Amino acid sequence: MNRTDMAYRKSAVEGATGFGLLIALYDTLAGNLRRAAAAQRANDIETRCRETKHALIVIAYLEDGLQRGSGGALAHVLRRFYSELRHTVINAQINQSAEALEQQMEAVIKIREHWQKTELRSTVSGKAVVEAAGAALAGGFPPVQAERRIGGWSA
Repeated sequence: MNRTDMAYRKSAVEGATGFGLLIALYDTLAGNLRRAAAAQRANDIETRCRETKHALIVIAYLEDGLQRGSGGALAHVLRRFYSELRHTVINAQINQSAEALEQQMEAVIKIREHWQKTELRSTVSGKAVVEAAGAALAGGFPPVQAERRIGGWSA
């Protein structure tokens, strides 16, 4: 991450609403997954591991926020989504699948868009987010497939 990115994130977080901070976490998570997939394609194991590790930390942080928060349909669906996301990211890391990481990034971005729409409407309703997360779960997370390795060596 370069200085411009850091400055952008710092200004986005300062004075942000709860939704703004949540959106920033989703942006971070999507970025981690994108960079991990790119690193996998470039066979940069160190970067892939660093980015997936950070993605898992962000997922844990999001889950932790739910543990302290109230229950309800939104919390239930998001707990399931984060659990499946974590499981799929770990399997993608094990199987070295850039495609699986990119698919998870797309799911994160879809839910992020719903959080942003909810923030813009200034409503407390999470119905759209529940529907988006539910759709991601109903469609099932795509199976993780190992990528073909050239040269017969993989980490």
